Amino acid sequence: MIRRLRKGEHGQALVEMALVLPLFFLLLFGVIEMGRIGYSYIAVSNAARAGGRIATIGGSDADITNSINNAAVSLDSASLTITITPLQAHRQSGQAVTVQVTYPVQLIIPIISNVIPNPVVVSSSIIMRLE
Repeated sequence: MIRRLRKGEHGQALVEMALVLPLFFLLLFGVIEMGRIGYSYIAVSNAARAGGRIATIGGSDADITNSINNAAVSLDSASLTITITPLQAHRQSGQAVTVQVTYPVQLIIPIISNVIPNPVVVSSSIIMRLE
Protein backbone atom coordinates (compact mmCIF):
# COMPACT_ATOMS: atom_id res chain seq x y z
CA MET A 1 0.00 0.00 0.00
CA ILE A 2 2.81 2.44 0.86
CA ARG A 3 4.61 1.65 -2.41
CA ARG A 4 1.49 2.46 -4.36
CA LEU A 5 1.28 5.89 -2.68
CA ARG A 6 4.99 6.56 -3.27
CA LYS A 7 4.70 5.93 -7.03
CA GLY A 8 2.55 9.02 -7.54
CA GLU A 9 4.96 11.37 -5.69
CA HIS A 10 7.85 11.45 -8.16
CA GLY A 11 7.24 15.00 -9.41
CA GLN A 12 5.90 16.48 -6.19
CA ALA A 13 9.16 18.15 -5.13
CA LEU A 14 9.63 19.65 -8.59
CA VAL A 15 6.11 21.10 -8.61
CA GLU A 16 6.52 22.50 -5.09
CA MET A 17 9.82 24.10 -6.06
CA ALA A 18 8.26 25.57 -9.21
CA LEU A 19 5.55 27.17 -7.08
CA VAL A 20 7.79 28.47 -4.29
CA LEU A 21 10.90 29.58 -6.23
CA PRO A 22 9.31 32.61 -7.99
CA LEU A 23 7.96 33.88 -4.68
CA PHE A 24 11.36 33.39 -3.07
CA PHE A 25 13.08 35.36 -5.84
CA LEU A 26 10.48 38.13 -5.66
CA LEU A 27 11.09 38.42 -1.92
CA LEU A 28 14.87 38.36 -2.37
CA PHE A 29 14.90 41.02 -5.08
CA GLY A 30 12.43 43.12 -3.08
CA VAL A 31 14.82 43.12 -0.13
CA ILE A 32 17.68 44.13 -2.41
CA GLU A 33 15.69 47.02 -3.91
CA MET A 34 14.55 48.23 -0.48
CA GLY A 35 18.18 48.09 0.68
CA ARG A 36 19.21 50.29 -2.27
CA ILE A 37 16.44 52.77 -1.48
CA GLY A 38 17.38 52.82 2.22
CA TYR A 39 21.06 53.36 1.40
CA SER A 40 20.19 56.23 -0.93
CA TYR A 41 18.02 57.84 1.75
CA ILE A 42 20.84 57.66 4.30
CA ALA A 43 23.31 59.13 1.78
CA VAL A 44 20.89 61.97 0.93
CA SER A 45 20.28 62.70 4.64
CA ASN A 46 24.00 62.84 5.37
CA ALA A 47 24.59 65.06 2.34
CA ALA A 48 21.87 67.50 3.46
CA ARG A 49 23.40 67.59 6.93
CA ALA A 50 26.87 68.30 5.48
CA GLY A 51 25.45 71.12 3.38
CA GLY A 52 23.64 72.51 6.41
CA ARG A 53 26.88 72.65 8.38
CA ILE A 54 28.55 74.69 5.66
CA ALA A 55 25.50 76.98 5.50
CA THR A 56 25.65 77.69 9.24
CA ILE A 57 29.16 79.11 9.01
CA GLY A 58 28.15 81.44 6.18
CA GLY A 59 29.29 79.39 3.20
CA SER A 60 28.23 80.38 -0.28
CA ASP A 61 25.71 78.40 -2.31
CA ALA A 62 28.57 76.96 -4.37
CA ASP A 63 30.36 75.83 -1.18
CA ILE A 64 27.16 74.21 0.10
CA THR A 65 26.59 72.43 -3.23
CA ASN A 66 30.19 71.20 -3.31
CA SER A 67 29.87 69.91 0.24
CA ILE A 68 26.68 68.04 -0.65
CA ASN A 69 28.26 66.50 -3.76
CA ASN A 70 31.34 65.45 -1.76
CA ALA A 71 29.18 63.86 0.95
CA ALA A 72 27.13 61.89 -1.60
CA VAL A 73 29.94 60.51 -3.78
CA SER A 74 28.18 57.14 -4.16
CA LEU A 75 25.17 58.82 -5.80
CA ASP A 76 24.97 60.33 -9.27
CA SER A 77 25.61 64.03 -8.62
CA ALA A 78 23.85 64.99 -11.87
CA SER A 79 20.60 63.54 -10.49
CA LEU A 80 20.79 65.34 -7.14
CA THR A 81 18.40 68.26 -6.76
CA ILE A 82 19.64 70.78 -4.22
CA THR A 83 17.46 73.60 -2.90
CA ILE A 84 18.87 76.22 -0.54
CA THR A 85 16.60 78.85 1.00
CA PRO A 86 16.89 81.74 1.57
CA LEU A 87 19.18 82.85 -1.23
CA GLN A 88 22.75 83.72 -0.35
CA ALA A 89 22.20 87.49 -0.72
CA HIS A 90 19.29 87.45 1.77
CA ARG A 91 20.91 85.47 4.59
CA GLN A 92 21.54 87.15 7.91
CA SER A 93 23.07 85.95 11.17
CA GLY A 94 20.54 84.17 13.38
CA GLN A 95 18.27 83.36 10.45
CA ALA A 96 17.28 79.77 9.60
CA VAL A 97 18.68 78.20 6.44
CA THR A 98 16.95 75.22 4.82
CA VAL A 99 18.91 72.77 2.69
CA GLN A 100 16.86 70.19 0.81
CA VAL A 101 18.37 67.35 -1.22
CA THR A 102 16.29 65.12 -3.50
CA TYR A 103 17.46 62.05 -5.42
CA PRO A 104 15.55 59.65 -7.72
CA VAL A 105 16.45 55.97 -7.20
CA GLN A 106 15.97 53.95 -10.39
CA LEU A 107 14.68 50.45 -9.68
CA ILE A 108 16.51 47.59 -11.40
CA ILE A 109 14.02 44.73 -11.10
CA PRO A 110 11.14 45.16 -13.60
CA ILE A 111 8.55 43.19 -11.60
CA ILE A 112 9.07 45.37 -8.54
CA SER A 113 8.83 48.55 -10.63
CA ASN A 114 5.31 47.43 -11.58
CA VAL A 115 4.35 47.38 -7.88
CA ILE A 116 5.93 50.64 -6.68
CA PRO A 117 6.59 53.78 -8.75
CA ASN A 118 9.84 53.96 -10.66
CA PRO A 119 11.90 56.01 -9.84
CA VAL A 120 11.49 56.18 -6.08
CA VAL A 121 12.31 59.73 -5.02
CA VAL A 122 14.11 60.06 -1.69
CA SER A 123 14.35 63.47 -0.11
CA SER A 124 15.78 65.00 3.04
CA SER A 125 15.90 68.53 4.33
CA ILE A 126 17.59 70.16 7.26
CA ILE A 127 17.02 73.53 8.89
CA MET A 128 19.93 75.16 10.71
CA ARG A 129 20.50 78.64 12.09
CA LEU A 130 23.25 80.88 10.72
CA GLU A 131 25.98 81.80 13.16
